[in-house]
Order: sequence, then structure tokens, then C-alpha cells
Amino acid sequence: MAHSRSAKKRVRQNEKLKVVNRAEKARYRSQIKKVLALAKTKGEGVVKEYRQLVSWLDRAAAKHVIHKKAASRYKSRVAARIKSLSAAK
Repeated sequence: MAHSRSAKKRVRQNEKLKVVNRAEKARYRSQIKKVLALAKTKGEGVVKEYRQLVSWLDRAAAKHVIHKKAASRYKSRVAARIKSLSAAK
């Protein structure tokens, strides 16, 4: 339990940031699922949705929601998956 005023304030701030960070993570995770689903069905707009995903991952990394290299890893893995799915069919 926080005792000092500043520690209590940090607890309040952390609770607010946790909500924001979870929303950011949910946003890019759902976008990953959307991009992969489009790639599996050979749907139109895969490139457009992938670009949107890249933008959201870069934004999350810039806001320190995720690490910069984690964002890079997500982008790389999704791009490789899209490439393999498009080549398979």
C-alpha cells in the first residue's frame, strides 16, 4: 500500500495508463488477426490493412506501450506470414 502522497498519485496514474495501454495492445492485436484472415482468404486490401498495422505498431512503440524491437518483430512475422500464405495458394 502506498503511504506518501506521491506514491498514491503514481498508483492512480498507473491505473489510468494501464487502461490506455491495454486498449492500444488490443487494437494492434485485433489488426494482426484481421490482416492474417485477409491473407488466408486472399481478400482485397491486405496491403492497406498491413500498412495500418505497421502504423499502429510504430505508434505503440513510440508511446512505450511495447518495445521498439517487439514492434519490429511483429511486423516481420506478419509480413512473412502474408508472404507464405500468398505463395501457398
